[in-house]
Amino acid sequence: MPRISSWPKPLCFTLLSCFLAALAISLFPLDSAAQLPVIRFVRDPDPAPDFKVKDLYGKDLSLESSKGKVILLNFWATWCGPCRMEIPSLIQLQDRYKDRLQIIGMDVDDDDENVVREVVKAEGINYPVALTSMEVRLAYGGIGALPTVFVINPEGRVVQKHVGLFNPALYETEVRALLDLPIAAKIETFNDTGEIFLKHADRATMLPGVDTSGLTPEQRAAAIHKFNAETCDCGCKFTIAQCRIYDPACKLSMDRAAAIVKKVSAAGDKAKPETPSESPVPAPAPDAGAAPKGPAGTPQP
Repeated sequence: MPRISSWPKPLCFTLLSCFLAALAISLFPLDSAAQLPVIRFVRDPDPAPDFKVKDLYGKDLSLESSKGKVILLNFWATWCGPCRMEIPSLIQLQDRYKDRLQIIGMDVDDDDENVVREVVKAEGINYPVALTSMEVRLAYGGIGALPTVFVINPEGRVVQKHVGLFNPALYETEVRALLDLPIAAKIETFNDTGEIFLKHADRATMLPGVDTSGLTPEQRAAAIHKFNAETCDCGCKFTIAQCRIYDPACKLSMDRAAAIVKKVSAAGDKAKPETPSESPVPAPAPDAGAAPKGPAGTPQP
């Protein structure tokens, strides 16, 4: 039986594409009607915050220099296990779409460039890598977990964000969709309510771990206003709403949000008008000109 490695390269690439499509169909969320995997992009996406840095070899690196290509902005660290696990698939992706895709590795929390350079060399990374400044991290929402990948379309706008280790077939399907290449998936759009950029948390009508189901629409609007007006005390410098999205495990923002819901609900209950109690209807006064009647209805003597 011939080995795949001995087959012609075009045939191998075709087989690989078919395999990735089959893998995508088996692992992506499915649309029940069409039975196709679903990928989601932001409706009316924001421009990606640009930066100008030097990569590990002293070359200028910016988003502007790759405009017109799809960009995967990958925040990672050498000590992050899931980050290291996805490097081989990113290398393959960069090689496969090298003329129309640019992956950029932004190393987080590594102070020694030599350590990062050694990892880049050992892994055979074929895309530029730079150390991430705090300014860049904050521009992209603080980067609360690694790896975090921002998907940027050829117009330079952020259309998706992935936190954690993801199926590489998902990344490839998103890249192909943004390049107008055929995909075996359905594309849906959504409004960014803080999932991509925390500044849009004020658009959210629901927050992680916050139950507003017992509020009226007016009370819910009042509570959401307070979530976005009040700063969390955990030290994150975010609003309550932003903290709930950025760090759902934060007990301070969770407790404070619950207290706001309780207060808004109680204020609404007090504002409800009380239903007046029914007073007994007085019996009509007897006619002064009529004589009282006896039990049988006859006039009393």
